[in-house]
Amino acid sequence: MAYVESARSLPLSRVTDLFRGKTTFLLGSLFLCVFITLALGGETFAPHPPNQIDLLHRLSAPNLTYPLGTDHLGRCILSRLMAGTALSLGTALTTAGLILAIALPVGLLSALYKGWVDAVLMRIADIFLAFPMLVFALAIIGYLGASLTSAVIGVALAWWPSLARLVRTLTLDAASKEYVLASRQCGQKPLSIIAKHILPQILPPLLVVLSLEMAGLLLVLSSLSFLGLGAQPPAAEWGAMLNEARPFFAERPSVVLAPGIVIILAVLSFNLVGEGIRFQLDKRKPYRW
Repeated sequence: MAYVESARSLPLSRVTDLFRGKTTFLLGSLFLCVFITLALGGETFAPHPPNQIDLLHRLSAPNLTYPLGTDHLGRCILSRLMAGTALSLGTALTTAGLILAIALPVGLLSALYKGWVDAVLMRIADIFLAFPMLVFALAIIGYLGASLTSAVIGVALAWWPSLARLVRTLTLDAASKEYVLASRQCGQKPLSIIAKHILPQILPPLLVVLSLEMAGLLLVLSSLSFLGLGAQPPAAEWGAMLNEARPFFAERPSVVLAPGIVIILAVLSFNLVGEGIRFQLDKRKPYRW
């Protein structure tokens, strides 16, 4: 009886907090599962080949044959969006992996060895951070040449310093724990300490940050393709589709709106998943799911 009364007296804001994190995560995961499914079999599910040209039906309105209409070359927009999911999301995942591959060892070495190693690595990071991120990425792409590979390299080199500083901060906090200090005193090898004690502490918050960063990476890479510096025609990449469709917006708005909405939904799904994970890992909230 007392339990029922306490439940009734629970503030409404706290009751909604119980559901907010999980609902956000489930909604984002649902969207993300759809995109992953399309990435794995987009061309299989597509009603037409993504690069099939049909000039007799160029800039067609949505119909039964072309559910989202066609672009200026008569290519099915829906098919290109579905086929381009693998390229767009795969590029963002590759960039995130490259950023993590640079930032994780740099942050770990800087925090664990300290001294001159920490000073040198952090000053290198400061040099990269001194340049605006997008400007630095554009400089790298300009040197390597406009391509999707150049965009991935440029964004990764511009993005890693901030994540490396986060890894350093998390590692310093994890290494200060008493059981980690005890492991060092017992003569446990550094690699064993990192694998057993450091990484399990820093990976959960890194997972949250990376899931949120994925949204930003997807936007940046799509923006570079929109500017003609990323994926090149006839690649079915969402940003490149926006770039190709831009001159025909007044004549057929759907050719621009379709890839734009897909990019928005993909960014929203990563943000919802990241926010849901963050909420579940947040120890400061009074009630956890």
